[in-house]
Amino acid sequence: MRALPIAVTVLAAALALTSCDDSGGSTAKTDKTTKSSSTDCRIDKVGIEVGPANAAPAAGDTGNVPVTLTNRDSTCTLKGFPGLEVQAGDDSTHIAPEKSANPVKLTLAKGDTATFTLTYVRGTKGDAKTFDAQTLRISLPGATATQDFKWSYGPVAGKSEAADLNASVSPFQHAGD
Repeated sequence: MRALPIAVTVLAAALALTSCDDSGGSTAKTDKTTKSSSTDCRIDKVGIEVGPANAAPAAGDTGNVPVTLTNRDSTCTLKGFPGLEVQAGDDSTHIAPEKSANPVKLTLAKGDTATFTLTYVRGTKGDAKTFDAQTLRISLPGATATQDFKWSYGPVAGKSEAADLNASVSPFQHAGD
């Protein structure tokens, strides 16, 4: 008969501990999420340098546009891919991340740099599958703020139409890696 009260007591204690763990775990996850988002690099706190590019000289050639970010503020993190769009007047289209790339989380102290590369195929001006880019718009993960840069590397080829560009962007990497 004593076994039953002890079993009930143990079960009640286990439930109480599980309840505390769930609550504490949930709070800890929320704190981590808040903390990590508050340490994300912000576009207004980094210097951005586009190029010098290895521009595609003729239609069908591949070009590379390196972009360097320099952290000008306190330590921050980057993970994933930058958001990139090219624009022509009121039209814009997104540049997709490299499909086979595996991004890593980078921590940048003040003064540290990271890079990414935009790779594109030059299109033929006037072709229906070509996007005549004039502006490159850059954003950082988890943010909506952007910075615009002049695109001077010629039209970008489309795969099946101009909205589906033959271009991709690499994940962030520490500069010099």
